[in-house]
Amino acid sequence: MGDDHGETVRGREAGPRCIALVGPFGSGKTTVLEAILARTGAINRQGSVDQGSTVGDASPEARAHAMSVEANVASTDYLGDRFTFVDCPGSVEFLSEANGALAGADLAIVVAEADDKKLSALQMILKTLEDRGIPHLLFINKIDKFQGSIRNLLKAFQPASDAPLVVRQMPIWKNGIATGFIDLALERAYVYKEHATSEVIEIPDEEQAREVEARFEMLEQIADYDDVLMEQLLEDINPERDLVFSDLVNELQAGDICPVFIGSAEHGNGIWRLLKALRHEAPGISQTCQRLGLATEAGKESRLQVLKTYHTTRGGKLSVARVLSGSISEGDTVKRPDGSETRVSGVLDLMGQQGTKRGRAERGETVALNKLEGVLTGETLTTDGSPAKNLQELDIPDPVIAFSVSAKERKDEVKLSTALQRAVEEDPSLRVTHSQDTGETLLEGRGEMHLRVTLERLIGKYGISAEAGTPTLPYKETIREATRVRGRHKKQSGGHGQFGDVILDIKPLARGEGFVFSDTITGGAVPKQYIPSVREGIRDYLTEGPLGFPVVDISVNLSDGSFHSVDSSDQAFRMAGQIGMREGMPDCKPVLLEPMCRVEIFCPNDATARINAIVSGRRGQLLGFDARPGWSGWDAVAAIMPESEIQDLIVELRSATAGVATFKKTFDHLAEVTGKQAELILQKHGRRAA
Repeated sequence: MGDDHGETVRGREAGPRCIALVGPFGSGKTTVLEAILARTGAINRQGSVDQGSTVGDASPEARAHAMSVEANVASTDYLGDRFTFVDCPGSVEFLSEANGALAGADLAIVVAEADDKKLSALQMILKTLEDRGIPHLLFINKIDKFQGSIRNLLKAFQPASDAPLVVRQMPIWKNGIATGFIDLALERAYVYKEHATSEVIEIPDEEQAREVEARFEMLEQIADYDDVLMEQLLEDINPERDLVFSDLVNELQAGDICPVFIGSAEHGNGIWRLLKALRHEAPGISQTCQRLGLATEAGKESRLQVLKTYHTTRGGKLSVARVLSGSISEGDTVKRPDGSETRVSGVLDLMGQQGTKRGRAERGETVALNKLEGVLTGETLTTDGSPAKNLQELDIPDPVIAFSVSAKERKDEVKLSTALQRAVEEDPSLRVTHSQDTGETLLEGRGEMHLRVTLERLIGKYGISAEAGTPTLPYKETIREATRVRGRHKKQSGGHGQFGDVILDIKPLARGEGFVFSDTITGGAVPKQYIPSVREGIRDYLTEGPLGFPVVDISVNLSDGSFHSVDSSDQAFRMAGQIGMREGMPDCKPVLLEPMCRVEIFCPNDATARINAIVSGRRGQLLGFDARPGWSGWDAVAAIMPESEIQDLIVELRSATAGVATFKKTFDHLAEVTGKQAELILQKHGRRAA
């Protein structure tokens, strides 16, 4: 193969690898996977994302939106080694799909375009890899469309990476087009061939000086971690090729550097070289187990890490798992971390949406296990002994938007509930909750598209006719003034009548104190057995006050009343309590309360001024901003905002930050709303001022 670098790295661990493909939205990760599968003979020809013919992104939702919306898994063989690739979505709304996959990956290929406008998106991905200690390399895709200097581009990219970006290849330009590359470690030049291996050529004369300079810069970077190499450079000794490759491999695997490769996946350029790097330089299962804190000695029980969950219409539930130790086969029983057990109904190799049944899976292999009931993405499973603790807990980000969801037809309600549960199993970044205030079922997620795709999947996969809307906000009301009122319920209709008579003192309380009931009855004006009924009648009323919302922060004291020895009853005094509240509350100057949230918005610092303006424009109170801890070039903006202004906040934040801003919120307090704003809210809810 023309661009085989030819080096031999001693001690390279043989065996199956698991490689994650990650990178910003639109960088071409699915095309990289397609090119790898085509070059290695796993598929007959390379498909196209635009034509909807790729192995990845084959779901109806991915095809409809022309974007990755879930992780896709495919395996292939290259020079006797087995590689399983997990292609992870790049949109910030679907980034959490990579969480489970990365736990079992030996290495991540970060696919990026030569576009510094996506620097913040790239930084988000690189930081995740660095925080989790996952070795990774950068593949600059679409090099055929790039106009500029790779070294200058990487200077712009460097702030996104804690590890030095080490250029391994430099493009050869002809008439403004990248026609090949120079391998700086091998000191060889190659010419790209369309859908074929590159051809070795002499380094062009006009590129000689540039190659020497770029190679020396690469050697200087890796010499920072090798004193021997540094000495040789200082003494102008040209280092042995084996030493250079040994340092490149060791420093990649240790996470000290991030090597950078170039190519064009659409045309197959640079793919063979990328595969060679994976085969010779990527860590193996032993190093991955060490990173996860798992000792894997021979003879120990099987351990598996669940990377992804699918619910398919035909095959049922599939759990994609990496075999970290031992082996797994159909019929084996696995234990979950909570001690529960389930049986493997089948072992499959995945090629995108297609599964092929196979036999036993050995250590290092990544396979799909059929019908593991109860098993969740991120869990660590074992076949013998005590249950295993999860090697890595999923880092599930806070949701930033919610839809209220309901079945159009009553007969679909149970079906919808089951389907939502399965959706959360497939995508743990979704959250389904039931609002006690409004009675609505809420589907929460990482963005508007995230929720839309989930609903499309529910409708398409399960045939459920579901409706989605903006959640009803839990407005409340309270009072500003006190009053005393009599509540009298008297009814005579033959036989025993109904009689209850109470005097209530209604007073406002401080915010957050809720509802307080007391009584100061003396002389048996209201018999003790009826006092709880008065309280219940008041509670009945508080569910909907004069403005039409639940009443909070109010005290009611039962101070007097009267009863009838025959006609009084629990029900009569309950009604008297309701009547007293209904007649007295309008005199207490009711006021609308809206929920206020403490919000922390995370954004690149060049967008902070825009974010501040957005917050102010949404009736927010800015509390200040500071550098985001651990995030170079990012700020954290703190504010108090009405929850009504947060419902679609993420759409505007993402628009102002090239799609990367996010936030988290917590309820802070209820605040009074008056004037025109209160009128608008009441009008929207079909209510009127008291």
